[in-house]
Amino acid sequence: MNRRQRRVAARKPQTVSKAAGAGTPAALCEAGLRYLQIGQPLDAQLCCQQALAADANHADALHLMGLLALHAGQYDHALEWIARAIGQDPRAEYLASLGTTLRQQGRREEALAAWDKAVQLKPDDAELWKQLGNILLELERYDHALLSFQHVLKLDSRHQDAAYKSGVLLHQMGRLEEAIAHLTLCDDVLPDHAPTLQARARTLYNLKRFEQALADNRRANTLDPGNADTCNNLGACLQALGKEDEALSWFDQALDRLPDAIEILNNKAFILGQLQRFDEAFACYDQIRARQLNNATTDWNLALLQMLTGNFEAGWAGRESRWTKASPIPYPKFSQPMWLGDEPVEGKTLLIHVDEGLGDTIQFVRYLPMVAARGARLILVVERPLHSLLSGLPGVWRCLPLSDDPLPAFDMHCPVGSLPLAFGTRLDTIPSATSYLPSPPQARVQAWEERLGPHDRLRVGLAWSGNASHRNDFNRSTSLKLLSRILDVDASFVSLQKDPRPDDRAQLAQTGIVDLTSDLTDFAETAALVSCLDLVVTVDTSVAHLAAALGRPTWILLPWTPDYRWLLDRDDSPWYPTVRLFRQSETRDYAGVLDSVRSELLRLVAAG
Repeated sequence: MNRRQRRVAARKPQTVSKAAGAGTPAALCEAGLRYLQIGQPLDAQLCCQQALAADANHADALHLMGLLALHAGQYDHALEWIARAIGQDPRAEYLASLGTTLRQQGRREEALAAWDKAVQLKPDDAELWKQLGNILLELERYDHALLSFQHVLKLDSRHQDAAYKSGVLLHQMGRLEEAIAHLTLCDDVLPDHAPTLQARARTLYNLKRFEQALADNRRANTLDPGNADTCNNLGACLQALGKEDEALSWFDQALDRLPDAIEILNNKAFILGQLQRFDEAFACYDQIRARQLNNATTDWNLALLQMLTGNFEAGWAGRESRWTKASPIPYPKFSQPMWLGDEPVEGKTLLIHVDEGLGDTIQFVRYLPMVAARGARLILVVERPLHSLLSGLPGVWRCLPLSDDPLPAFDMHCPVGSLPLAFGTRLDTIPSATSYLPSPPQARVQAWEERLGPHDRLRVGLAWSGNASHRNDFNRSTSLKLLSRILDVDASFVSLQKDPRPDDRAQLAQTGIVDLTSDLTDFAETAALVSCLDLVVTVDTSVAHLAAALGRPTWILLPWTPDYRWLLDRDDSPWYPTVRLFRQSETRDYAGVLDSVRSELLRLVAAG
C-alpha cells in the first residue's frame, strides 16, 4: 500500500469498516450512508449492492440506492429505487426523498403530494414541514406556504429559514408589522445575514420608517458591498428622507453593478428630475429608450417631467402609460371602447369614470361641460365623498358614487384623468373658469356661518398634510408645529385638516385653531365651510383643488420640485385664477415658505 492509499484508508471511519465486516444489510446500509456523507459514492454503492445481495427487498438499501442516483442526477433511476423502498416501508424520509426527486424533474404537484404525505406520517418533524413550505412556495401557493413555515416555527421557535421565509411572505401579503417581527427573530437567530437585513429594510421602507430602513440597508451593504439591490434601496431610502444628492450617488453605484437594471435607471432619472437637473434627466430617459429598456414606469415618469416643464402635448399622451405600470391605476375593465376625443359623441352615452385621486377628479371635471357640448349624454362615476358635491355639475345626466353596483348602459367610456388629452390641452387652452363647481346649498353655508360666529376678523382655513401613502408625501406635507409660526397673525384660523397625524392631533388641541372637522362628512360639507372663509392656506392636497375650484382665494405651499400641475418658476396657476403659489427654495424647507405666508397675511390683515 503506497502513501496515498494509506492516507485514504486512514480517512475512512472505523465504524464503516467494522460495519462492512459485519455483513448484515443494516450495517452495510449504515456504512454506505457514511460513505455518501463523506463524498465516496462508489464505496456507498458497493455497500448497497452487498446489502441487496443479502436481502433484495431491504428498504434502507433500496432508499440509499435512490439517494445515490439522485446525487448523480439520474432522476429516473432514483425514482425507481425510492419507489421500491416505499413499497417495502412507506416511511416519511423515503417520501421526502421522493418529493426531492420529483421536484428535480419539475414535477412539483407530485412532489407536493409526496411531502404532504410525509408530514402526515411524521407531523412533528420541522424539516419536513419546511420542505413542504418550499414546494408550496415554488407553486406560488403563498398562503399555504406561509402556514407551513408558521408550523415549523411552532415546532422550532428559532428556525431561521422558516422565520426568514415567513417574513418575506408576510411582506408580500401586506402584513408588514408581522413581517418585521419574523425578520427581527431571524436577525436575532442569525445576526449579520444580509438577505434578512435587505428584506427587513424593504418592509420598514413600506411602513415609511425610512431611518430604520436606511440603517438596515447600511448594515446589509457592509456585509455584501457588491449587491446592487442594496445600493438601490439605500438610494430609495435617502430619496424618501429628502437627501436626493446622496441618493443619486447610491443609484450610480447600483448601476455600476447592474447597468441595464430598469428599476435603478428609472430611479436615477426620477431623482435627477427632483434635483431639477432637467437636461440630465431627459438625457437619461433618452438613453433608456434608445437601449429599449423602458417600461411603463419610465414612460409615466417621463410624462410627468414633460408636464412639469410645460410640454403638455407629449405629457398628456405619456400619462396613458398609467394603465400598464407595475402598480397600475385602478380602473374597471369595460367591454366598450375608451374615448380619447377622436370619435364623435353626439347622441352617445359616455361614461366618465374616476381613475386617480380626489384632487385630480376635482381638477379635471372642468371638462365635463365641454364634453356635453359635443352632444354626449354623460354618466359620471366619482369617489363617494365627492358624489354629493359633483351631482349638480352642468351637463351631467347622472352622477353615481363609485361602487360595485351595475352601471347604466353606455356606449364609450373615458377616465377623468384622460379628459385633458381628449381635448388636446396646451398651456394656453386650459379651461380656467374662476369657479366651475356647483355652489354649496345656501342653507349649509348659513349653518356654517352660524357655527363660526361673528365674522370680525380674517378667516383663514388651514390644511397642512395630504395623503400619507402618496409617494411624495415627505416633500408635500408639513406639520402643524411648523405651521404654527403663522398663528400669531390676528386672524381666525379654521382647520380643514381631516384625520390629522398623531403628533398634529396632540398639538391641535393646544392651539387657537377652530376645529370642526368631525362634521366634514363629505366634500359638499367642506365646500360649504370653505365658502365661509376669506382665504385657504394649504399644502398640495384635495383641499387646495376644492377651494380653488370654488373660486376662493387659495395659497398653496409647494415643495421645491412640485407636482407637474403647478409647473415651475411662477406664483400663479393657469388652472386656477384665484391661486397663489408659495414655493420652497433649493433649501427644501417649509420654514422659509411659511415666513413668506406670514408676511403676506400681515399685509392682508393690515389692508383690512
